[in-house]
Amino acid sequence: MSRRLFWSLGLAAASVGFAVACDDASGSSAATAVSHEEHVNGDQVVFQPGPASFPAGSQIAVLQGNPAGNGEFTVRLKWPAGYRLPPHFHPTDENVTVLSGTFLVGLGDEINLDKALKLGPKGFITARALGHHFAVAKTDVLVQVHGLGPFAITYVNPADDPRK
Repeated sequence: MSRRLFWSLGLAAASVGFAVACDDASGSSAATAVSHEEHVNGDQVVFQPGPASFPAGSQIAVLQGNPAGNGEFTVRLKWPAGYRLPPHFHPTDENVTVLSGTFLVGLGDEINLDKALKLGPKGFITARALGHHFAVAKTDVLVQVHGLGPFAITYVNPADDPRK
């Protein structure tokens, strides 16, 4: 697979997979969003436990919009070193920017770190809708994800879904 195809198909986180802030089918959000008219400095961003759709250990801050609703959203995710988001996909594109740390992403139905793309600070990737991908925090990471909601996550292996 070419590097260009990998970038256009691959992911996060989000998504990294982020079902980023979608906890359940009701569309409840894991965090309160900052309104479009407001701004926030980095030291003012408040993180909460990640959504139920993510394995334990994730933290989330919703900066803009509502990931479970229609329209634009922006969230930040914090993951500790070693955190893994199993192979999954989303119904919409997800755009991930690495703010700090080393973030590994790859395509496929199984986590294969030998084939993962390593992204560091300022790194960016778009995970295309329906593309199977995984994400791993090699070090503590902070990523920012933006896209169009509603955001949802489907795990390739249903046994990986922490909501079940």
